[in-house]
Amino acid sequence: MNLPIIGMGTFGSDKYDEAVVAHAVDYALRSGCRLFDCASVYGNEKQIGEVFEKAFKEGVVKREDIVVMSKVWNDMHGEGKVAESCRQTIEDLRVKYLDVYFMHWPFPNYHAKGCDVTSRNADSKPFFTEDFISAWRQMEELKRQGLVKEIAVSNMTVPKMKAVLPLCEIKPFANEMELHPTFQQKELYELCKAEGIKIVGYCPLGSPNRPERDRTAEDIADTQLPEIVEMAEKRGCHPAEICLAWAIQKGHTPIPFASKERNIDKNLSVADRIRLSEEEMKIMEGLDTDNRLIKGQVFLWKGSDDWRDLWDEDGKIAEWQFEKDKWIKKEN
Repeated sequence: MNLPIIGMGTFGSDKYDEAVVAHAVDYALRSGCRLFDCASVYGNEKQIGEVFEKAFKEGVVKREDIVVMSKVWNDMHGEGKVAESCRQTIEDLRVKYLDVYFMHWPFPNYHAKGCDVTSRNADSKPFFTEDFISAWRQMEELKRQGLVKEIAVSNMTVPKMKAVLPLCEIKPFANEMELHPTFQQKELYELCKAEGIKIVGYCPLGSPNRPERDRTAEDIADTQLPEIVEMAEKRGCHPAEICLAWAIQKGHTPIPFASKERNIDKNLSVADRIRLSEEEMKIMEGLDTDNRLIKGQVFLWKGSDDWRDLWDEDGKIAEWQFEKDKWIKKEN
């Protein structure tokens, strides 16, 4: 399966309700968008499903004309729960199958909707390869049964990928990862390319509308960088369009969300209007500052207050053990 060069995300963050997201999907679909990235936890799949069903009935598109992706949420990793979640998503989206089904995060940790950055679930725990593979076996069965065409991962790291790939009976079709000019994840990017795993980039604009809980003082706004602003001014476009042009020319699939029709039009037409030069692409490559915006603090476990524990930033998966009502990191 080939993915379209650009798609549309459907995470409304804390700013857009289900109706707004559904309207945006409807407009994008009728404007030529053919890839939609959904998730059960976004809480809007039923509304999006109504849009799809109407478009199918009106002959706007056929089911096989669009790529529909969704994700199993972290609280549904238990035995039998992955299939249950998948079937519910298929029903909610009014589609007979999913083109790509992702494990939203590589662990079963979850949080309450709309929680703040200090929220912690008592059942959260560190990543364990065995837990991941237990859920992945269920994902593999979905593909064997034909409920999904492809299965995929998201929010992975290089150490996690290296740990699980040899154990997968069916290799991930894609990896959905945070990708924007100031956070290019080059090592993970190259690993996926070498393994033939397609790359879907979320937060391609630097996620200006991400939830407040994901914001920290040191974050960099990609669209405000002088280099990107200069490229945009040269073309009379918005800096966000430069970010999308970079992603498309890099060869991965960005999935921006926009609620305004004019912005949806601009996103979908970027590849036809904007081509960065080799020199500009080199400039963009040099903007990488490891500026992770989605840190995932709400997924931490008792015993860790550092979001970096989620991301294996020292190049390996730390070992943890449970002692006296909290997780303790083993010293190496």
